[in-house]
Amino acid sequence: MYSAGVETQGVNPRAIETMKDNGIDISGHTSNNVDEYRDINFDFVITVCDNARERCPYFPTNAIKFHHNFPDPAKVVGTEDEIKAEFRRVRDMIKIYCEEFVKERLR
Repeated sequence: MYSAGVETQGVNPRAIETMKDNGIDISGHTSNNVDEYRDINFDFVITVCDNARERCPYFPTNAIKFHHNFPDPAKVVGTEDEIKAEFRRVRDMIKIYCEEFVKERLR
């Protein structure tokens, strides 16, 4: 599995904390640009925000492409508790999406 974006901004410390709450350590992950993966023959490419879909409409691959727009919790303004709650909410949305994707597509 690979993860990339249209911009490299580092891994958000709140994302690290939120995933750690579920027993997943992403502290060693890096922020990679989609251009780094152009030569890999993927089975699937999933865009997870409209911005990425609009800025990267063509990805040279035979992969089956999917799109699901998740909210960006890093853009939430509020108290620290409200921001953390949004990170958890989006994490849980992504988890459900992934579980359903695997169940429907990878039998």
